Amino acid sequence: MANKRILVTGGAGYIGSHMVLSLLDAGEAPVVLDNLSTGARFAVPQNVPFYKGNCGDADLVGAIIKEQGIDTIVHFAASIIVSESMADPLRYYANNTVNSRALIETAVQHGVTNFIFSSTAAVYGEPEVVPIREDSPTLPINPYGRSKLAIEWMLADTAKVSPLKYCALRYFNVAGADPAGRAGQNSPQATHLIKIAVQAAVGSRSGMDVYGTDYPTADGSCIRDYAHVSDLAQAHLDSLRYLRNGGDNLACNIGYGSGYSVREVVDVVKQVSGVDFEVRLKGRRAGDPAILVAANDRAKNVLGWKPRHDDLAEIVRHALDWEKRLIASDRRRAK
Repeated sequence: MANKRILVTGGAGYIGSHMVLSLLDAGEAPVVLDNLSTGARFAVPQNVPFYKGNCGDADLVGAIIKEQGIDTIVHFAASIIVSESMADPLRYYANNTVNSRALIETAVQHGVTNFIFSSTAAVYGEPEVVPIREDSPTLPINPYGRSKLAIEWMLADTAKVSPLKYCALRYFNVAGADPAGRAGQNSPQATHLIKIAVQAAVGSRSGMDVYGTDYPTADGSCIRDYAHVSDLAQAHLDSLRYLRNGGDNLACNIGYGSGYSVREVVDVVKQVSGVDFEVRLKGRRAGDPAILVAANDRAKNVLGWKPRHDDLAEIVRHALDWEKRLIASDRRRAK
């Protein structure tokens, strides 16, 4: 890969911080923009240029592009909680769609040629066929998914009339932590299932809730495709290589092609941790599809993506190790 500077929006967040590490490991030069509303400044290595601000701030983004010589944007900055989007949809359209529109326009105005977008499997809604292929209908059932799909539309329309090329990576469920222990999920208020379960296992929360026991699945709980965050970061590196080599605009699923129910995940966390924490059964949450599992042929065949951590117990172990590191770090700071 050419050693060009790459702007990572949301680079102090969970997935963004892993992307920054992967870029550094690959000999790339990342630059981070994050408003720190959910990200953590300590998650960004000290040798990486950091700007605090909003990705929708055209003046700031334009200045960063010029100062740093940016030719690629990897866009993670977004609000991502489905239930929150149901309660406050306008916030999601403002923070996700409106800010992304400004970011895309600024990128085009300043000659950025490559754009890699953090999309979501939520664009599919309730799929009729599983595994879900990229040509499946996009019928999101929550404002979060609609806010992300609108960004895909904007990228597709913009790419038709400008030199901008893009990859939109539709993530399924992301979990785990950097295998070397350099990064993980830092927010104590996280809503990701595996994060919540390992917090319960280490005693950071008193048990956990399972939402929905009457879905049309074998055990009544939702089924999701869980991908390791380091494999997800690798998919972004593969997308970068693909675009630099002249690849065309692309929407692509990132998942392993196999699913686990919520109850199955909880059982694995208990097995790996050796802790039998409390599990409380609750009613369904609005906006949650029953089953989301990816067809990943396009990622493997077009991007050349080769997952290395397709093992639920390994994903849980890395998440658990990171949670223990956070606790130890908090204790050291308290002394």
